[in-house]
Amino acid sequence: MAARSKARKRALQILFEADQRAASPTDVLADWARLATTDERQPPVSEFSRRLVEGYAERAERIDELLAQYTVGWPLDRMPVVDRNILRLCAFELIWEDETPDAVVLDEAVQLAREFSTEESPGFVNGLLGRLKDLKPTLRR
Repeated sequence: MAARSKARKRALQILFEADQRAASPTDVLADWARLATTDERQPPVSEFSRRLVEGYAERAERIDELLAQYTVGWPLDRMPVVDRNILRLCAFELIWEDETPDAVVLDEAVQLAREFSTEESPGFVNGLLGRLKDLKPTLRR
């Protein structure tokens, strides 16, 4: 598995944990980084994972606003937790991380949904992120 794919998976795990604990993603990130220094079984948090988590945390309100606005029939609080966090992570990367090609972000999001969520999730995630990709020039602020 490519290093960036592993980093996205780690960032997703951190966002998922933060969501489940109702904690700040940056606090959970700090916990994971600290644990990696004291437990050899815990791999270090990569710079890319850190950038994704911190980037989402900085823009969480805007990202959740966009997801709520463009999701039809699925309020954020009713969405499966994994899907919600895949969308948060990948919406940040899609809209604000110019380094990663849009097609790669969408493909990685679909892969995460296939691996961690329901049978319907890959299509749902792809559809919503595809809509955000089309609107990308108007979404940054």
